[in-house]
Amino acid sequence: MKHLKNYINGNWTEGDAGSFSVNNPATGEVLAMVPKASPEQVRGAVDDAETAFRFWSKETAETRSNHLRRLYDLILENVEELGRTITLEQGKPLKEGIGEVRYGASFVQWYSEEAKRVTGEMIPASHKNKRIMVLKQPVGVVAAITPWNFPFAMITRKIAPALAAGCTVIIKPASQTPISAIKIMELVEKAGFPKGVVNLVTGDAASIGNVFLDHKKIKKITFTGSTEVGKELYRGAADTVKRISLELGGHAPFILFDDGKLFDSIQGALASKFRNCGQACISSNRFYVQQGIQAEFIEGLKIQLKSFRQGNGLTSDTDLGPLIDQRAYEKVSDHVTDALSKGAALEYRGDIPAKKPNGEGGYFYPPTILSGIGPDMKIYREETFGPVIPIIPFREEEELLTMANDSDYGLAAYVYTQDLSRALRVSEALEYGIIGLNDGAPSTAQAPFGGFKESGIDREGGHYGIEPFLETKYISIGL
Repeated sequence: MKHLKNYINGNWTEGDAGSFSVNNPATGEVLAMVPKASPEQVRGAVDDAETAFRFWSKETAETRSNHLRRLYDLILENVEELGRTITLEQGKPLKEGIGEVRYGASFVQWYSEEAKRVTGEMIPASHKNKRIMVLKQPVGVVAAITPWNFPFAMITRKIAPALAAGCTVIIKPASQTPISAIKIMELVEKAGFPKGVVNLVTGDAASIGNVFLDHKKIKKITFTGSTEVGKELYRGAADTVKRISLELGGHAPFILFDDGKLFDSIQGALASKFRNCGQACISSNRFYVQQGIQAEFIEGLKIQLKSFRQGNGLTSDTDLGPLIDQRAYEKVSDHVTDALSKGAALEYRGDIPAKKPNGEGGYFYPPTILSGIGPDMKIYREETFGPVIPIIPFREEEELLTMANDSDYGLAAYVYTQDLSRALRVSEALEYGIIGLNDGAPSTAQAPFGGFKESGIDREGGHYGIEPFLETKYISIGL
């Protein structure tokens, strides 16, 4: 049994509030015991990060860049081990775990370069004896709260721009998947980051979150997770008027027009729906298919899904892993049961992996296709976060746009068509922050990631992603 530690002010520390276990969702195996940090420990970490901020914020951009570059190199040197860690604690296939590590590393690489591109400006003054100077300065200590579905990449996507800007950070990873975060801290230490610049606390989300909200030295919170928790943080941040970035839930429409390339759309659907067993905020959740192509689309999906292998992510031929826990399994099952009880048709359901003698089986939900989905069904309105494709037919473009935009969420949408005019019209009309136009995998480090409506605030990625960690200061100079 591994007993892991938190990383605070350059030291590996036990938790003052006890410990908790981390389990493999594919097998139920206990992987490690992880510390629960007490509120006092978290407050101490904030104080340490604020002390470190005083010198880290004054380091040259080149120094910060070099530290991030060393971290990037170390990640690539350990990509197999890191990918395996993700698979063990999160469940996704090893090839996806390794892919996540490379994706997460790309943010460290990007912001190692972006650190050198934070610039202000001189603005022409309205008086001869004045000059106007604008500076960009780091906001201060940043609290980063990250989810379980991408336990590596969601950390690097937050801390890399913060560190590049000159901020110091405290990370609170999801309790289901803290081991990946601890592995990152090991590499942070090897990369030579000064004490207190990067810190990690694990434990009870509510108690740690309350410290982040109440502590005046925390100047910004960046959070990826559910819309419900995001709203609580948004309300709580008001008392100290903290900056806050929120990347919240999604309910992505996948739109296939009858002139779309059938093979490409099927591959895009598989990529956007079944990556991480459907447990991604940009996973397609509502499949709007024009009536003339619906039967072919469903048949093509069935053919592909019959070759899918579901099981332990460490097995080399696994295409689909388990859901993260019992609660996630019950939600997916409830959505499917509700849809079937209200008239949906079951078009396809895969086989659940057989239980092994050692008890292996975990929270496996089979890939499923439903048709005849209507607005009275939970799966139409709520984010499923599982491997289910609900098919909703449509006739005309205007009807489609009304249905696709009928959601409180606005993170990602996917459109398949070969008509250029339609592609532009629909992309512009969709109320979503990310559009995959004939593309089922739009995420990349150099582009802005974020949503409209209740899907969040601010953007991560590209030069847009460093701005939320910077203050704008105006200096009026009299000569």
